[in-house]
Amino acid sequence: MKRCVIFCAVGFDSLIDPIGEEDYVIAADGGFQHTEKLGITPDAILGDFDSLGYTPAGANVFPVEKDDTDAMLAVRHGLARGFREFLIYGGLDGPRLDHTFANVQTLHFLAEHGAWGYLVGKDYILTVVKNGRIRFPAGATGTISVFCVGPDAQGVTERGLYYPLENAALTSGFPLGASNHFTGAEAEISVEKGSLLLIWDRENGLPERNTRP
Repeated sequence: MKRCVIFCAVGFDSLIDPIGEEDYVIAADGGFQHTEKLGITPDAILGDFDSLGYTPAGANVFPVEKDDTDAMLAVRHGLARGFREFLIYGGLDGPRLDHTFANVQTLHFLAEHGAWGYLVGKDYILTVVKNGRIRFPAGATGTISVFCVGPDAQGVTERGLYYPLENAALTSGFPLGASNHFTGAEAEISVEKGSLLLIWDRENGLPERNTRP
């Protein structure tokens, strides 16, 4: 499947997957430096460029005073071109906690618009699942945390993990799903109604995904 791959300005370690010929690459502001280091020519360069400090040739420049973050500008750009899967690098390990939280909200925005995204960091990967299911193959290790985002999540099921759930409800006011563990078995997490934020160790890679449980 074609993917939209977005590079943002902060810490970037390495790619989780090779970039395919049909993938669409966006450099958002300082993320342009990451594409340069990788020897990648972005399909689009956009942002206000307050992080980069200069404007690359061919960039789509936005004012600093705007409603969207640079990551959100990139996501909107990708959605407008029909992409439904997004990999976002350089958006998780920066010094600005408010920007990190904004990027988590951007994952929720994608889920609300019929798409899905992954924030890929140095040690962790984050995604939001809305009315759907993801699976991890056997052999996954380490921790995975599951949090409700937005209204209460109904019909939450977690199988193949150390602490299982079956048709449970999670709320945004209590962190019941923190610090679960992979057991080495195939793991599956689904939600019938609502949205879940998932955080797991990067070494386990990207899961299989269905849009409906």
